[in-house]
Amino acid sequence: MKQTCEIGCECERIEQMIRHTLWSSGAKGFVVGISGGVDSALAAVLCARAVGGERVLGIALPSPVTPDADLRDGKDLCAAFDIPFKTIPIEPMLSAFAGMEGFEKNSYLSGNLMARIRMTTLYYHANRLHYLVCGTSNRSEYMLGYSTKYGDSAADIQPILHCYKTRVYALAKEVGVPAPIIEKPPSAGLWPGQSDEAEIGLTYATIDSALISLEANNWTASNAQEELILGKVQASMHKRMTPPNLLEIP
Repeated sequence: MKQTCEIGCECERIEQMIRHTLWSSGAKGFVVGISGGVDSALAAVLCARAVGGERVLGIALPSPVTPDADLRDGKDLCAAFDIPFKTIPIEPMLSAFAGMEGFEKNSYLSGNLMARIRMTTLYYHANRLHYLVCGTSNRSEYMLGYSTKYGDSAADIQPILHCYKTRVYALAKEVGVPAPIIEKPPSAGLWPGQSDEAEIGLTYATIDSALISLEANNWTASNAQEELILGKVQASMHKRMTPPNLLEIP
């Protein structure tokens, strides 16, 4: 019972932040990129609970390798929470970049390009509707740098950025995210069969355990796994910092 109450209170706290952000900005609602995964599902549901589904726009941005199940799950999620849903394939935009002089195609460049195209599209529709872009990043991936600068890391609000991935699952169950979304292997959908845990080389349970231990011990590693995670945290520090500048604010 205590755990349930704690999770419920956490959801209410996030929803209050979402409402305050919307009201203080003067915006009309939120745009959320719906990937079919648990992070975007949780963010969208929290926004809908906070301000009403009619003030949230869910946009799926499939590439040629996006599984049909992800599109179906995203559409079903939005229908269940009365969130308007739109599908905008990004293949035409990817093809336009492919015609650029000096264009190179590999999984690293393509993955970052897709992330930035998707965020540009979300901001276009947010600008059009006078909405804010709701980010879907979690703390585990944020600390490891498992994100794209000005791609999935860009947003006007990040409601679950403080939540480790294992915590995301607990909150998702609490707010009623459908089981097919919660149970599927996490994937950025960068290529067929891509898995986040396989790409990182560790499970989220292992990552979260190491991050929690490191944070509790002043970022001093006590074993080989923590040493590995700490190296990733240090190498990606530039992604969590504002751009260096010499501007002095009087």
